[in-house]
Amino acid sequence: MPEPIIQMRDVWFSFNGQPVLQEVNLHVPRGDFLVVIGPNGGGKTTLLKLMLGLLYPTRGTVAVFGEPPHRVSHRIGYVPQNVHINKDFPVSVLDVVLMGRLRTGRGWSRHTRQDRVAAQQALEQMQLWGCRDRRIGKLSGGQLQRVFIARALVSGPEVLFLDEAMASIDAQGRGEFYDILKELNRTVTIVAASHDMMILSRQVKSVACVNRELHHHDSGEITQEMLDEAYHCPVDLVAHGIPHRVLGLHADKKEDE
Repeated sequence: MPEPIIQMRDVWFSFNGQPVLQEVNLHVPRGDFLVVIGPNGGGKTTLLKLMLGLLYPTRGTVAVFGEPPHRVSHRIGYVPQNVHINKDFPVSVLDVVLMGRLRTGRGWSRHTRQDRVAAQQALEQMQLWGCRDRRIGKLSGGQLQRVFIARALVSGPEVLFLDEAMASIDAQGRGEFYDILKELNRTVTIVAASHDMMILSRQVKSVACVNRELHHHDSGEITQEMLDEAYHCPVDLVAHGIPHRVLGLHADKKEDE
């Protein structure tokens, strides 16, 4: 069995006395590509933040590489859901990626040759080395998202967390984006929270359905049963070139309403 990267045991989390997650048990092996799906407010981002050590469980334990997450933060990469950056600021793609190598006590201009080699490798992984001198304000949404991933990769993480990383990417760009993630997954474990289920189902290795409770499936295929578990109401996947979802009637709705 592959080495476990993340282990969650009987994890509960409440906010202002209201339960957000309950009885979560999860085992993520090394090399996995796990996608976390579920409705807005179902607890996807909270789940990721518990794994990252940005939140602490009300009950239960979370371990990453066998340690509390905050002790192994140097082995973790993270791209949050909303990365706020001023596109008018005169900063290059390379400068943004090098931000991932900043350390306490080191000035902005004190990047080493090793830092620059790491930045080049990360940009090459994201197929952006040719854009290294371009201003970030000139990038497409997909290119900018890949820059943020390169910034997370530049420190050499063993596991990468992505929270709705494809939300600002158009339909065509998402396919290319996931091809890059698939290649990256050869060396890095990936945990991604996403609504983009139709494209992800071709790439991922396992799925976690989250809506307060968590249901884990050791398969990248998303089935109707899994959607019912996550959304607690009928959900149909319909494809006409662009992936989207259509919600059916809830069980408590009358047909004639």
